[in-house]
Amino acid sequence: MLKDVVVKNRSYRGFDESVKQTKEELMALVDHARQMPAMKNAQPFKYFLATDPETVAAIQSHTKWAGLLPELGLPVPGTRPTSFIVILQDTEIEPVLAQFMTDSGIASATITLAAAEAGLGCCMIHNYGATGVLEAIKTPKHLKPIMVIAVGKPIEDVRMVEIVDGKTAYYRDENNVHYVPKRPLSEIIL
Repeated sequence: MLKDVVVKNRSYRGFDESVKQTKEELMALVDHARQMPAMKNAQPFKYFLATDPETVAAIQSHTKWAGLLPELGLPVPGTRPTSFIVILQDTEIEPVLAQFMTDSGIASATITLAAAEAGLGCCMIHNYGATGVLEAIKTPKHLKPIMVIAVGKPIEDVRMVEIVDGKTAYYRDENNVHYVPKRPLSEIIL
């Protein structure tokens, strides 16, 4: 069952804007991350849940998507996410941001896996304007954004494929199918 969810858990860049998430649905995703092991058990993260259209649009305006396909301007209007989860580090609990990057990855992956299990799709976004995101969500200054996760009902066809000629860059075909090359297991096991 876990492998099915892992395979379903892709980075989606196109969503059905008519399907909205509630704060309760996002809280359920965060609750999965809250229960994961954490370095020193410090638990320095706070989560901002954006579901109202104005805040979602404000966060969206400060994000950059699909760095390998900038010409596509993803997500295109009409296919943007309908909610965001912003992971912030509470510097009053732990002031060193870099120290908890592994934990932020674990929290992000747990959220996206829980979303996939719930029939939702996500995109972890690390390319965003921190100042703009903070202005959009209006949180206290001691909370520093470390990851933005787009959430919505995915409408894209995303497929994993074998790497050809060592190229790992994702790409799209003429039918807008998104391909994600993955190294075979035989090449990564030492």
